[in-house]
Amino acid sequence: MRGAPTILHLDMDAFFAAAEQAAKPSLRGKPVIVGGLGPRGVVSTASYEARVFGVRSAMAMAQARRLCPNAAYLAPRFAVYRQVSDIVMGLLAELSPLVEPLSLDEAFVDLEAGGVPASSEAARAVGERLRVDIAAATGLTGSVGLAGSKMLAKIASEQAKPDGLVLIEPGTEWELLGPMSVRTLPGVGPATAEALRRAGIHTVAETREAGEEELVRLLGKAHGASLYAMACGRDDRPVVAERDAKSVSVEDTFDVDLTDRTRVQVEVARLADRCVRRLREAGRSGRTVVLKVRRYDFSTLTRSETLRGPTDDPAVVREAAARLLEGVDTTAGVRLLGVGVSGLADYTQEDLFAQAAHEAEGAQERAQEVTEGAGEPGGAPQALPAAVEEGGEDAARPRRWLPGADVRHAEYGAGWVQGSGVGRVTVRFEEPWSAPGRVRTFAVDDPALEPAEPLPLVRPEPAATQDPGHDHGRGRAHDRDRGRAQPLTSSP
Repeated sequence: MRGAPTILHLDMDAFFAAAEQAAKPSLRGKPVIVGGLGPRGVVSTASYEARVFGVRSAMAMAQARRLCPNAAYLAPRFAVYRQVSDIVMGLLAELSPLVEPLSLDEAFVDLEAGGVPASSEAARAVGERLRVDIAAATGLTGSVGLAGSKMLAKIASEQAKPDGLVLIEPGTEWELLGPMSVRTLPGVGPATAEALRRAGIHTVAETREAGEEELVRLLGKAHGASLYAMACGRDDRPVVAERDAKSVSVEDTFDVDLTDRTRVQVEVARLADRCVRRLREAGRSGRTVVLKVRRYDFSTLTRSETLRGPTDDPAVVREAAARLLEGVDTTAGVRLLGVGVSGLADYTQEDLFAQAAHEAEGAQERAQEVTEGAGEPGGAPQALPAAVEEGGEDAARPRRWLPGADVRHAEYGAGWVQGSGVGRVTVRFEEPWSAPGRVRTFAVDDPALEPAEPLPLVRPEPAATQDPGHDHGRGRAHDRDRGRAQPLTSSP
């Protein structure tokens, strides 16, 4: 625990949904829900307007539609979210060399390592400036928590939501934590909370009063001792700049259980290729290939095979995943498949079977076309295409347009898919910096309508020329503002 609030926690507000509202003027101020749109889809993020109706993350999409039928339901666009995340993480990196990302929209920052004076006033000034910079660079808002520990900084950012800043002064931890639910503490999930409830412990104050010995008796030595320290406000975990991943994996949940063995094999091959692409993006290789299968009855099994050396060869990973699948009975139906690679390394070792595997690669790629462009209900960070050819090699079949996807029309310009069905697709033509646009409907195979790259959330402006009289004393934050894209203004 530090004597000054120099640990900052940033959490972007309703990140995916807010990014969609920023990109789509007609959705600002309205309920927006992002997630898997199939029968088994789940909510990834709900805007604050949708949360009023009880919609929350990880809720079944079917339940969300019952609670908030008039919301805009959109497929995720991870490429957009990753671009915005890169901008935000870049701003954090300017504050300190110690930035610990937790996800695309959340991170800890050690301000002390960045030379920020150990005072509440200095920390608050940095946090407020960060919020301004994020809004200017992305058009989105983030909530900031400042405290002397990671646990308290995260609690503070939760209290700051949405679009606020909360600073917890060192020495006030007990007073703040006491009345909070024990679920507030890190590491307290449903099972731990239930064990504590049975012992009559509901709040952080009651957890502290129970004492370390009692908590160890209830939860075990390591968990009990850690929980007692947290309840007392003690948290000495450092901000770690690079959290080394132990594995890379991808998975898909299917709208309808897969019973056809050939389809299962094709899906496993496709997942293996996606996994290797992500592995290569991270500049890593791995020795152990893992197959995950969740069957119709929700029972889940994993199988793994360790190779002779690390690899990032897609053919080798596909071959290993296919061998693992041979020992799994899928006849009763499969609802989820996943492929992962663990035992990561920074180098590769050529596999003796790689050359033979490459010879089969062409055949695998042709089979892969059957499912090319399938959705990402499992939540893996993959960009979703605007239009998907449903017929594989049969290009004459109509395309399926995903709600929220970016498109461009030869006559009307940039827009996004509002919905589709019965051979028609409805598009709203607007840009992030425009007024709410008009809606037009086309045939799904209209040749003038094509998938498009996402537009930036803010309108780029020409960089300003540095004038000789520039006041260098205003600091680095002022310099960043020169030539920066201007923030969005909300439409009435």
